[in-house]
Order: sequence, then C-alpha cells, then structure tokens
Amino acid sequence: MKTMNALRRHLARVGLATCAALATPATWAVNSLPGGPGVNQLDLPIGASKMSADLHQLHWIMMIICAVIFVLVFGVMFYSIIKHRKSKGHKPANFHESIAVEIAWTVVPFVIVIGMGAMATKTVVAQKDTTNADLTIKATAYQWKWGYDYLKGEGEGIGFLSTLDTSHRVMSDSGKPENIDNYLLKVDNPLVVPVNKKIRVITTADDVIHAFMVPQFGIKQDAIPGFVRDTWFRAEKVGDFYGQCAELCGKEHAYMPIHVKVLSQEDYSAWAAEEKKKLAAKADDPAKVWALPDLVARGEKVYAANCQACHQANGKGAGPIKPVDGSPVVLDADKTKQIAVLLNGQNNGAMPAWKQLSDTEIAAVITYTKNNWSNQTGQIVQPADVVAARK
Repeated sequence: MKTMNALRRHLARVGLATCAALATPATWAVNSLPGGPGVNQLDLPIGASKMSADLHQLHWIMMIICAVIFVLVFGVMFYSIIKHRKSKGHKPANFHESIAVEIAWTVVPFVIVIGMGAMATKTVVAQKDTTNADLTIKATAYQWKWGYDYLKGEGEGIGFLSTLDTSHRVMSDSGKPENIDNYLLKVDNPLVVPVNKKIRVITTADDVIHAFMVPQFGIKQDAIPGFVRDTWFRAEKVGDFYGQCAELCGKEHAYMPIHVKVLSQEDYSAWAAEEKKKLAAKADDPAKVWALPDLVARGEKVYAANCQACHQANGKGAGPIKPVDGSPVVLDADKTKQIAVLLNGQNNGAMPAWKQLSDTEIAAVITYTKNNWSNQTGQIVQPADVVAARK
C-alpha cells in the first residue's frame, strides 16, 4: 500500500510538472506560418486557391449533413430507449415487417448519398482537369528530396533539386531545435511559379512511393515509380506556401518538405531569365578534362548541398549512415566502385541513387571525397568516367 501511495504521489508530481511545462510560453513560442501549418490548427486551410476554398466548403457541408444525420438517428434511438423502457410498463410491439418503413430507410439514405455525391462531383472533376495549363512542371520524388523540371511554358528547360536546408537538418539531429515557425520546411531551392496562372504538376518517383501535397492549394497527388500522375493549382496571391511528402517513404520522410514561392508575373519572368543564365553558365562539357583542385572545389559544393545532411561535414556519418572518411570504397583505386554506388545506390535505398546529378557533379563529388579529410588518395575521377559508367 505504501508503495502504491508513493507511486501515486510521484505520478501526480510528474503530471503537475508536465502541465507547468506545457503552460510555459517558451514551449509554444512558435507562431502560425503564413502559407503553412497553423498553431492549434484543427480545420482545413481555406488557402490561396479557389480549389482549396471549394474543398473547405465541401468539407463543412458534408460535416453538417453527417452531424444532422447523427443527431437525428441517435436522438430517435435514445428517445425510444428512455421513453419506452420496461420499467415504465411499456411492452414490446409484436410485428414482422412494414413496407413503408422498408421503403423509407432505403430511399431516404439513397437520396442523401446521391445528393452528397452530386455536390462533390463538380469539385472532384475540377481537380482532375489539368488541360489548358499555362505552365507544366514535373515533380520527381527522390529519397529524400524533390526534383523540379519546367517542361512547358515560360521557364521551359529550367531544372533543379530542392532539398531540406542543411541548418534545419543540423537542428533536428541536435535534438534541441530552435523555436522557428518554418522548422523542417525550409529548402535550398523552392519551386517558383507565377500568380494567377494554371500550373500543371506531373508527379513521378525514382525509388519508392511519395506524395506531393500542398494544403494551401488543395492538392495532393501520389508520386509512384514507373507511373506518371498529374494535378494542378492556380495560386491567387503571391507569397510562400508549404507542404510535405504525404506518403511514408522511408526513415527520412520528415525531411522532405515542399516550398512553393508564388511571384508576380513580372518577378517570375525575371526569375526565369536569371535561372536560364545560371543553367547556361553551369552547362558542362562531359568531355572536358578537369584539374584536381578545380574538381575538388566543385565537389565540395555538391557534397554540401546533397551529401552533408547524412554523412556530415566531417565525413564521419552517424548511426546507420556509413562514413566516407576512411571508407574502403572511397579509398579503393578502382573508381568504378564508387561511381556505381552514386549511380545505383546501395543498402536497399539507405544510400539513394544520385543519377539525377550531372556527370561533372558526380565526378567532382567523388574526387572531393577521395581527397578530403584523411582520404588523401590523389585519385581523380573525370566526367568521362561517369559517362562510361552510365552506359
């Protein structure tokens, strides 16, 4: 008994401490994120597109209909139970069937379901109408990042990867993240689109099933390897809008945010022109022979943008992530082994494939890892070596 009383007192103290911690303002220091999740948000966002507003309205109409049915059905049931209970002297009726009741409880639900379906049909059909798009973008899902390719419309030819910002990954790994509104939603390269234009998003995946979801636009579409799906949105105001991969896609599912930056038409045109200049400047000749220092310098940037989140800046890795500093594959004189790892991945996707990088980028990052930290091998991998390995 004494032990049980002591346990109760301990649990009471823990409960009070927990309540005090939850009541502390510092615990809830973050604010609602414009274009993203809200603090204590329970309702669907009305969002920044007509589609999201239509879905919000449809949601509440369906909720009200279901609530009215719930109240009526259970109200009648509990009224009948209470008012006709045996203790008040009521006796059960003795009957077998009623044609009128059978017809009523068949026809009435049928009419209700047909009515609900009719209201939803307009919105569902509109969700699937991806015709007459002003801009078509392919969103390719990778473990764990997004690749965006502008296929049609202004900005055609632009392509880039969008990855969780390194500083946010470091905060997550520390276990003590800062109280910031966009925690785990900041990316290095957001998807940029113009306002008031119909944007068609084609989704696919390179490895496992992912899902492209931006609640503020009312869109969610699976990205499936080997399949092409599509959805669309029309942002009605400029700003930053956030989403995430909405399909459990592996151990770093939480580190796969979506950031859509909506610009005015003038600002978007300027952005697209600038990006095309950058792409032209980055266009590499895979036949070019690079010097070791130049490749290492280029590889350091590629490593920081794509590899550092898992393998860390010191190359030591963490937990199940293998280190690249001192790795036998990295130190091996047979460079084709490391090239194969980057092109194909390994360990059942724990190390994803990086074939989406250019030949020069892969050659540079391999050369960087072979000549950084304690890996002073002096070995060099040229873009032509990667080209040969792709064949």
